[in-house]
Amino acid sequence: MKLSAALLAALVLLAACSSGSPGPVLEEFPVRGYVHAGPTCPTVQNPPASGCEDRPVVGARLSIVDASGAPVEDVTTDSEGRFSADLPAGDYTLVPQPVEGLLGTAPAQGFTVPVAGELDVAYDTGIR
Repeated sequence: MKLSAALLAALVLLAACSSGSPGPVLEEFPVRGYVHAGPTCPTVQNPPASGCEDRPVVGARLSIVDASGAPVEDVTTDSEGRFSADLPAGDYTLVPQPVEGLLGTAPAQGFTVPVAGELDVAYDTGIR
């Protein structure tokens, strides 16, 4: 009887140790972006006339989905129209959501992590 109790205790201890061990840790990389809207003046000029530059979009919500289309993370732009997320290496799609007062949504864009540079997201103001 003592042997089976010792064996049972060893199995319980082994199960407790193995179930608490973390899986592999995936390295995450920064993803940064800028969200803006334009045009801001009725006559578009290149380069834009002073005061007619695109404006940052504050509070825009963007969804990030993985290659299978599964949601990974939602991000929201800050007071300068910037967003950030840390993601494991892989292929993703950034899906901008509608913003009140802007025409439609910005187009979805695929990207691969790690990202070289900053993602650029352009909404249309509808001004012509």
